[in-house]
Amino acid sequence: MYEGGEAVLKELQKTEFPEFNRFALKDKKLIQTYIDTYKPISCEYNFSNLYAWQDACKMGWSFYQERLLIYDGISKCFFMPLGQDFYPEELAILSLNLKNWGLEPNFSLVTSDYLEKYPEIENYYTVKQERDNAEYIYDVESLCDLTGIKLHKKRNLISQFKRSYPDFEVHPLKGEYKHKALNLAKKMLKKLKTSSKTLDQEYCAIKTSFDHFDQLGLEGLVVTMEKKLVAFSVFSQMSHSTYDIQFEKSDMDYKGAAQVINQETARYLIDKCRYLNREQDLGIKGLRQAKMSYGPVRLISPHSLIFNPVN
Repeated sequence: MYEGGEAVLKELQKTEFPEFNRFALKDKKLIQTYIDTYKPISCEYNFSNLYAWQDACKMGWSFYQERLLIYDGISKCFFMPLGQDFYPEELAILSLNLKNWGLEPNFSLVTSDYLEKYPEIENYYTVKQERDNAEYIYDVESLCDLTGIKLHKKRNLISQFKRSYPDFEVHPLKGEYKHKALNLAKKMLKKLKTSSKTLDQEYCAIKTSFDHFDQLGLEGLVVTMEKKLVAFSVFSQMSHSTYDIQFEKSDMDYKGAAQVINQETARYLIDKCRYLNREQDLGIKGLRQAKMSYGPVRLISPHSLIFNPVN
Protein backbone atom coordinates (compact mmCIF):
# COMPACT_ATOMS: atom_id res chain seq x y z
CA MET A 1 0.00 0.00 0.00
CA TYR A 2 1.14 3.59 -0.54
CA GLU A 3 0.16 7.07 0.61
CA GLY A 4 -1.49 9.75 -1.42
CA GLY A 5 -2.24 7.60 -4.46
CA GLU A 6 -5.88 6.73 -3.83
CA ALA A 7 -7.31 9.82 -5.48
CA VAL A 8 -5.23 9.31 -8.60
CA LEU A 9 -6.02 5.63 -8.91
CA LYS A 10 -9.75 6.14 -8.38
CA GLU A 11 -9.84 8.70 -11.16
CA LEU A 12 -10.99 6.31 -13.87
CA GLN A 13 -10.95 7.83 -17.30
CA LYS A 14 -14.13 7.75 -19.34
CA THR A 15 -12.47 5.80 -22.12
CA GLU A 16 -14.27 3.44 -24.47
CA PHE A 17 -13.18 -0.17 -24.65
CA PRO A 18 -10.49 -0.41 -27.33
CA GLU A 19 -11.08 -2.73 -30.25
CA PHE A 20 -8.34 -5.36 -30.42
CA ASN A 21 -7.23 -6.55 -33.83
CA ARG A 22 -5.37 -9.49 -35.29
CA PHE A 23 -1.97 -8.70 -36.75
CA ALA A 24 -2.42 -8.42 -40.51
CA LEU A 25 0.20 -7.79 -43.16
CA LYS A 26 -1.49 -4.49 -43.96
CA ASP A 27 -0.74 -3.38 -40.37
CA LYS A 28 3.01 -3.87 -40.71
CA LYS A 29 3.84 -0.34 -41.88
CA LEU A 30 1.88 1.30 -39.04
CA ILE A 31 3.24 -0.97 -36.31
CA GLN A 32 6.75 -0.78 -37.72
CA THR A 33 6.56 3.00 -37.45
CA TYR A 34 6.08 2.62 -33.68
CA ILE A 35 8.92 0.10 -33.50
CA ASP A 36 11.29 2.33 -35.48
CA THR A 37 10.36 5.41 -33.45
CA TYR A 38 10.51 3.98 -29.93
CA LYS A 39 13.08 1.22 -30.52
CA PRO A 40 12.03 -1.51 -28.08
CA ILE A 41 14.92 -3.78 -27.16
CA SER A 42 12.89 -6.99 -26.93
CA CYS A 43 12.48 -9.31 -29.92
CA GLU A 44 8.87 -9.83 -28.80
CA TYR A 45 7.97 -6.52 -30.49
CA ASN A 46 9.41 -7.71 -33.82
CA PHE A 47 6.47 -7.58 -36.24
CA SER A 48 7.34 -10.89 -37.90
CA ASN A 49 7.31 -12.56 -34.47
CA LEU A 50 3.99 -10.95 -33.57
CA TYR A 51 2.46 -12.09 -36.84
CA ALA A 52 3.82 -15.65 -36.73
CA TRP A 53 2.99 -16.34 -33.07
CA GLN A 54 -0.35 -14.53 -32.77
CA ASP A 55 -2.50 -17.66 -32.98
CA ALA A 56 -0.36 -19.69 -30.57
CA CYS A 57 -0.26 -16.83 -28.05
CA LYS A 58 -3.78 -15.49 -28.71
CA MET A 59 -2.42 -12.04 -29.38
CA GLY A 60 -4.10 -8.83 -30.40
CA TRP A 61 -3.30 -5.14 -30.65
CA SER A 62 -4.95 -1.77 -30.24
CA PHE A 63 -4.19 1.85 -29.38
CA TYR A 64 -4.59 3.69 -26.09
CA GLN A 65 -3.71 7.38 -25.83
CA GLU A 66 -1.48 7.11 -28.91
CA ARG A 67 0.41 4.14 -27.47
CA LEU A 68 0.48 0.71 -29.05
CA LEU A 69 -1.11 -1.93 -26.80
CA ILE A 70 -0.30 -5.60 -27.42
CA TYR A 71 -2.10 -8.33 -25.50
CA ASP A 72 -0.79 -11.85 -24.92
CA GLY A 73 -3.77 -14.09 -24.22
CA ILE A 74 -1.67 -17.05 -23.07
CA SER A 75 0.36 -15.13 -20.50
CA LYS A 76 -2.73 -13.00 -19.81
CA CYS A 77 -0.87 -9.72 -19.72
CA PHE A 78 -0.06 -6.76 -21.92
CA PHE A 79 3.33 -5.86 -23.31
CA MET A 80 4.58 -2.58 -21.90
CA PRO A 81 2.78 0.04 -24.06
CA LEU A 82 4.92 1.21 -26.97
CA GLY A 83 5.09 4.98 -27.23
CA GLN A 84 6.00 7.85 -24.95
CA ASP A 85 6.55 6.60 -21.41
CA PHE A 86 3.52 6.51 -19.17
CA TYR A 87 4.20 7.96 -15.74
CA PRO A 88 3.45 5.36 -13.04
CA GLU A 89 0.19 7.10 -12.13
CA GLU A 90 -0.93 7.04 -15.77
CA LEU A 91 -0.01 3.38 -16.14
CA ALA A 92 -2.00 2.60 -12.99
CA ILE A 93 -5.05 4.35 -14.46
CA LEU A 94 -4.64 2.22 -17.59
CA SER A 95 -4.56 -0.90 -15.38
CA LEU A 96 -7.77 0.20 -13.69
CA ASN A 97 -9.37 0.75 -17.08
CA LEU A 98 -8.23 -2.69 -18.19
CA LYS A 99 -9.84 -4.24 -15.11
CA ASN A 100 -12.97 -2.24 -15.82
CA TRP A 101 -13.03 -3.69 -19.34
CA GLY A 102 -12.65 -7.24 -17.97
CA LEU A 103 -9.00 -7.58 -19.02
CA GLU A 104 -5.86 -8.41 -17.05
CA PRO A 105 -4.19 -5.26 -15.64
CA ASN A 106 -0.59 -6.52 -15.66
CA PHE A 107 2.35 -5.76 -17.95
CA SER A 108 5.35 -7.67 -19.23
CA LEU A 109 8.55 -6.70 -21.08
CA VAL A 110 9.25 -3.86 -18.68
CA THR A 111 12.84 -2.70 -19.01
CA SER A 112 15.33 -2.03 -16.24
CA ASP A 113 15.71 1.50 -17.63
CA TYR A 114 12.03 2.22 -17.03
CA LEU A 115 12.21 0.89 -13.46
CA GLU A 116 15.28 2.98 -12.71
CA LYS A 117 13.67 6.06 -14.20
CA TYR A 118 10.41 5.63 -12.28
CA PRO A 119 11.14 3.92 -8.93
CA GLU A 120 7.72 5.03 -7.67
CA ILE A 121 6.22 2.36 -9.94
CA GLU A 122 6.41 0.09 -6.89
CA ASN A 123 3.68 2.20 -5.31
CA TYR A 124 1.28 0.64 -7.78
CA TYR A 125 2.79 -2.66 -8.91
CA THR A 126 4.76 -5.62 -7.66
CA VAL A 127 7.86 -5.88 -9.83
CA LYS A 128 9.01 -9.37 -10.84
CA GLN A 129 12.10 -10.24 -12.84
CA GLU A 130 11.46 -12.78 -15.61
CA ARG A 131 14.77 -14.68 -15.98
CA ASP A 132 13.20 -17.43 -18.09
CA ASN A 133 12.31 -14.79 -20.68
CA ALA A 134 15.74 -13.18 -20.77
CA GLU A 135 17.01 -12.63 -24.31
CA TYR A 136 20.56 -13.63 -25.22
CA ILE A 137 22.66 -11.03 -27.03
CA TYR A 138 25.87 -12.08 -28.80
CA ASP A 139 28.68 -10.26 -30.53
CA VAL A 140 28.41 -11.34 -34.16
CA GLU A 141 32.19 -11.28 -34.64
CA SER A 142 32.64 -13.64 -31.70
CA LEU A 143 30.21 -16.14 -33.23
CA CYS A 144 32.12 -15.96 -36.50
CA ASP A 145 35.58 -16.53 -35.03
CA LEU A 146 34.74 -18.78 -32.06
CA THR A 147 38.07 -17.97 -30.44
CA GLY A 148 39.02 -18.79 -26.86
CA ILE A 149 39.03 -21.87 -24.66
CA LYS A 150 35.31 -21.70 -23.86
CA LEU A 151 34.39 -22.07 -27.54
CA HIS A 152 36.95 -24.79 -28.27
CA LYS A 153 34.27 -27.51 -28.32
CA LYS A 154 32.22 -25.54 -30.88
CA ARG A 155 35.24 -25.31 -33.18
CA ASN A 156 35.89 -29.02 -32.82
CA LEU A 157 32.31 -29.93 -33.72
CA ILE A 158 32.45 -27.71 -36.80
CA SER A 159 35.77 -29.30 -37.84
CA GLN A 160 34.28 -32.78 -37.40
CA PHE A 161 31.30 -31.84 -39.53
CA LYS A 162 33.50 -30.46 -42.29
CA ARG A 163 35.71 -33.54 -42.30
CA SER A 164 32.70 -35.85 -42.42
CA TYR A 165 30.82 -33.82 -45.02
CA PRO A 166 33.38 -31.89 -47.08
CA ASP A 167 30.86 -31.25 -49.87
CA PHE A 168 28.37 -29.37 -47.70
CA GLU A 169 27.00 -26.11 -49.09
CA VAL A 170 25.32 -23.01 -47.69
CA HIS A 171 22.44 -21.37 -49.58
CA PRO A 172 19.88 -18.62 -49.00
CA LEU A 173 16.58 -19.94 -47.66
CA LYS A 174 14.52 -19.53 -50.82
CA GLY A 175 12.36 -21.51 -53.20
CA GLU A 176 12.38 -25.27 -52.67
CA TYR A 177 14.52 -24.91 -49.56
CA LYS A 178 11.53 -23.53 -47.65
CA HIS A 179 9.65 -26.78 -48.17
CA LYS A 180 12.69 -28.83 -47.18
CA ALA A 181 13.29 -26.68 -44.10
CA LEU A 182 9.69 -27.13 -43.01
CA ASN A 183 10.06 -30.88 -43.45
CA LEU A 184 13.19 -30.82 -41.29
CA ALA A 185 11.31 -28.94 -38.56
CA LYS A 186 8.54 -31.54 -38.74
CA LYS A 187 11.06 -34.39 -38.62
CA MET A 188 12.72 -32.96 -35.49
CA LEU A 189 9.30 -32.57 -33.87
CA LYS A 190 8.37 -36.20 -34.56
CA LYS A 191 11.65 -37.47 -33.08
CA LEU A 192 10.78 -36.12 -29.63
CA LYS A 193 10.09 -38.81 -27.06
CA THR A 194 7.37 -36.72 -25.47
CA SER A 195 5.05 -34.20 -27.08
CA SER A 196 5.75 -30.50 -26.58
CA LYS A 197 3.01 -27.90 -26.95
CA THR A 198 5.61 -25.15 -27.26
CA LEU A 199 7.40 -26.91 -30.13
CA ASP A 200 4.08 -27.71 -31.81
CA GLN A 201 3.31 -24.00 -31.68
CA GLU A 202 6.78 -23.17 -32.96
CA TYR A 203 6.23 -25.41 -35.98
CA CYS A 204 3.02 -23.52 -36.76
CA ALA A 205 4.87 -20.22 -36.37
CA ILE A 206 7.59 -21.41 -38.75
CA LYS A 207 4.98 -22.43 -41.33
CA THR A 208 3.24 -19.05 -41.04
CA SER A 209 6.57 -17.30 -41.44
CA PHE A 210 7.41 -19.30 -44.57
CA ASP A 211 3.98 -18.61 -46.07
CA HIS A 212 4.68 -14.85 -45.88
CA PHE A 213 8.47 -14.87 -45.87
CA ASP A 214 9.23 -11.87 -48.08
CA GLN A 215 6.30 -9.79 -46.89
CA LEU A 216 7.52 -10.17 -43.29
CA GLY A 217 11.03 -9.07 -44.24
CA LEU A 218 12.58 -12.41 -43.32
CA GLU A 219 15.89 -13.84 -44.47
CA GLY A 220 17.46 -17.23 -43.93
CA LEU A 221 20.19 -19.74 -44.67
CA VAL A 222 20.31 -23.50 -45.18
CA VAL A 223 23.10 -26.06 -44.95
CA THR A 224 22.85 -28.90 -47.47
CA MET A 225 24.67 -32.06 -48.54
CA GLU A 226 23.87 -32.77 -52.18
CA LYS A 227 20.06 -32.40 -52.11
CA LYS A 228 19.56 -33.06 -48.41
CA LEU A 229 18.90 -30.11 -46.10
CA VAL A 230 20.42 -30.62 -42.62
CA ALA A 231 20.07 -27.19 -40.97
CA PHE A 232 18.41 -23.83 -41.44
CA SER A 233 18.09 -20.44 -39.77
CA VAL A 234 15.55 -17.63 -40.12
CA PHE A 235 16.32 -14.05 -39.10
CA SER A 236 15.32 -10.41 -39.55
CA GLN A 237 16.64 -6.98 -38.71
CA MET A 238 15.58 -5.48 -35.38
CA SER A 239 17.68 -2.30 -35.49
CA HIS A 240 20.71 -0.89 -37.27
CA SER A 241 22.93 -2.83 -34.84
CA THR A 242 20.96 -6.04 -34.15
CA TYR A 243 19.41 -8.96 -36.00
CA ASP A 244 16.92 -11.35 -34.42
CA ILE A 245 17.52 -15.08 -34.95
CA GLN A 246 13.92 -16.25 -34.91
CA PHE A 247 14.24 -19.91 -35.83
CA GLU A 248 17.17 -22.28 -36.06
CA LYS A 249 16.93 -26.03 -36.62
CA SER A 250 19.42 -28.78 -37.39
CA ASP A 251 19.22 -32.50 -38.05
CA MET A 252 20.56 -34.22 -34.92
CA ASP A 253 21.72 -37.14 -37.07
CA TYR A 254 24.47 -34.88 -38.41
CA LYS A 255 26.90 -34.06 -35.63
CA GLY A 256 28.07 -30.47 -35.79
CA ALA A 257 25.27 -29.24 -38.06
CA ALA A 258 23.87 -27.02 -35.28
CA GLN A 259 27.23 -25.35 -34.76
CA VAL A 260 27.76 -24.91 -38.50
CA ILE A 261 24.45 -23.12 -39.11
CA ASN A 262 25.12 -20.91 -36.10
CA GLN A 263 28.52 -19.87 -37.43
CA GLU A 264 27.40 -19.52 -41.05
CA THR A 265 24.53 -17.26 -39.98
CA ALA A 266 26.94 -15.04 -38.07
CA ARG A 267 29.27 -14.90 -41.07
CA TYR A 268 26.39 -13.96 -43.34
CA LEU A 269 25.38 -11.12 -41.00
CA ILE A 270 28.85 -9.84 -40.04
CA ASP A 271 28.61 -6.87 -42.43
CA LYS A 272 24.99 -6.13 -41.55
CA CYS A 273 25.00 -5.84 -37.76
CA ARG A 274 27.08 -5.92 -34.59
CA TYR A 275 24.84 -8.07 -32.39
CA LEU A 276 22.59 -11.10 -32.68
CA ASN A 277 19.55 -11.56 -30.47
CA ARG A 278 19.12 -15.33 -30.11
CA GLU A 279 15.94 -14.96 -28.05
CA GLN A 280 15.00 -16.82 -24.84
CA ASP A 281 15.64 -20.19 -23.25
CA LEU A 282 12.13 -20.31 -21.68
CA GLY A 283 13.61 -21.89 -18.56
CA ILE A 284 14.55 -25.09 -20.45
CA LYS A 285 17.72 -26.37 -18.78
CA GLY A 286 19.40 -27.82 -21.87
CA LEU A 287 18.58 -24.78 -23.97
CA ARG A 288 19.92 -22.45 -21.29
CA GLN A 289 23.18 -24.37 -21.14
CA ALA A 290 23.51 -24.25 -24.92
CA LYS A 291 22.88 -20.51 -25.09
CA MET A 292 25.23 -19.74 -22.21
CA SER A 293 27.96 -21.91 -23.76
CA TYR A 294 28.29 -19.44 -26.64
CA GLY A 295 29.24 -16.60 -24.28
CA PRO A 296 26.54 -13.94 -24.63
CA VAL A 297 27.75 -10.37 -24.14
CA ARG A 298 24.48 -9.45 -22.45
CA LEU A 299 21.25 -10.89 -21.13
CA ILE A 300 18.20 -8.67 -21.47
CA SER A 301 16.10 -9.71 -18.49
CA PRO A 302 12.62 -8.21 -18.66
CA HIS A 303 10.37 -7.54 -15.69
CA SER A 304 6.64 -7.87 -15.21
CA LEU A 305 4.38 -5.51 -13.31
CA ILE A 306 1.63 -7.10 -11.20
CA PHE A 307 -1.00 -4.50 -10.41
CA ASN A 308 -1.82 -3.76 -6.77
CA PRO A 309 -5.16 -1.93 -6.86
CA VAL A 310 -6.35 0.23 -4.02
CA ASN A 311 -8.86 -1.60 -1.89
